[in-house]
Amino acid sequence: MGIILTIILLGIVEGVTEFIPVSSTGHLILAGALLGYDAGQWAVFNVVIQLGAILAVIVLYWRTFWAVLIGLLGMQPDSWRFLRNIVVGFLPSAVIGFLLINRIEALLGSPMTVAWALLLGGIAILAIERTAPKGHEKGVADISFGKALAIGFIQCLAMIPGVSRSGATILGGLSLGVERRTAAEFSFFLAIPTMLGASTLELVKHHDSLGAATPAGIAIGFVVSFVVALLVIRWFIGIVSRRGFAPFGWYRILVGAAALVWLFAIR
Repeated sequence: MGIILTIILLGIVEGVTEFIPVSSTGHLILAGALLGYDAGQWAVFNVVIQLGAILAVIVLYWRTFWAVLIGLLGMQPDSWRFLRNIVVGFLPSAVIGFLLINRIEALLGSPMTVAWALLLGGIAILAIERTAPKGHEKGVADISFGKALAIGFIQCLAMIPGVSRSGATILGGLSLGVERRTAAEFSFFLAIPTMLGASTLELVKHHDSLGAATPAGIAIGFVVSFVVALLVIRWFIGIVSRRGFAPFGWYRILVGAAALVWLFAIR
């Protein structure tokens, strides 16, 4: 497969899967196994193009971020609670990710881990959808300090490829009684410092080599993931508001089961 086509496909996979609870990293690992390219050569590229998905969140929610900035300058309590919750939710993954980065990278080459995580995560989504208490928060600023911190620790489960960062944070919020849309949007906003931190750490650690992609290739992947993520975030919020998260649970179960059958077959 040509390198440009691979870049475009990876950008699409990243943009589609980053903010829905199906695991972008897991899908990128399975894509590498399915398409037969060296996943190690694309590891840094896959992290860096997440910045395109981050930009999509900033563009779509710029009014929210602007209002928070103005509120911070005006010392408005809601804006400071918003900032507090993002910082508190980010810190656990920042500390644990920094300490365990070598172990995490070792897991990134395991399609079998991804397949099992997708399957079990799908079952967890269906279970939590049925049992989660009804949430009352109507915005990120309404989430309590304790819930924001708990969601931050739950997000660390996503260091296992296939678990899904957005899935962990959204389901963590739901299980703690956070309202669906608020849980989803908190996951979007929490992605910004989390993914920026992960991308920066990867670039610092592997600054001497970006693997198979050239700077031009990274730019293409960035743009593709940005455009696709713009479309997916709008669609995702609509689906969640009308039908909840169950469709994503069934999707994970189907993909995880299919991946397991395929991986055992090629052993």
